[in-house]
Amino acid sequence: MTGVSVAAQGDLSPQTLSQSGRREVRHLLRSYNLDLTAVSCPLRRGLDVAENQEARIDFVRQVMSLSFDLGPRLVIVQAGRMPEKEADPAFPLMRDALEALARHGDRTGTRLALDAGLESAEVLTAFLGRFDTGSLGVNYNPANLLVSGHNPYEAARVFRTRILHADAQDARRVSPNRTATVPVGHGDIDWLLLLGTLEEVEYHGALDVVGDDAGELGAGVNFLRRVTA
Repeated sequence: MTGVSVAAQGDLSPQTLSQSGRREVRHLLRSYNLDLTAVSCPLRRGLDVAENQEARIDFVRQVMSLSFDLGPRLVIVQAGRMPEKEADPAFPLMRDALEALARHGDRTGTRLALDAGLESAEVLTAFLGRFDTGSLGVNYNPANLLVSGHNPYEAARVFRTRILHADAQDARRVSPNRTATVPVGHGDIDWLLLLGTLEEVEYHGALDVVGDDAGELGAGVNFLRRVTA
């Protein structure tokens, strides 16, 4: 699959992009022989924050509907840190928000992939296990996991079939106490091992290169092509 993901902001925000605009986007992608792999949903605050929570939930619903119209039926969101204990005040907020979004996804045929990395794979998997739905899963980003001190290869094995989408981004230790994200192929991630692990857990979906400009994106794509050749 050759494709791209987009962010639901600016001209591509659900409030701005009309039905005719959505048709034009689909036509433009087809003209370049591209698939849209996912739509990311930018949030200023997590779903575990009470203030204006319902407005954020409604915005995610709108982006899910946008994703349905544009084709991928998959939305990536950084929902916030998953609470480990029910006594955590954030627990009912996150639970209720994800329940509402899961119901919307089940009704509309769209899925929500939660960005991984703020917590361990075990914590995120355990929290997702509370929901009886096929609409919630994980956006796997090995760089985010490595930056947060988690093993990205073991995390993929823990997530397994919960991975709905994967990002290709690297990370490198820049000081004894700091690891930072870097372009694909310029960090500490063993991409042969990582790709083999994704194959092991039977993830065959998109692997979207993350970059700041066209040159960085192109270099990342070429690197992955060399690794998989």
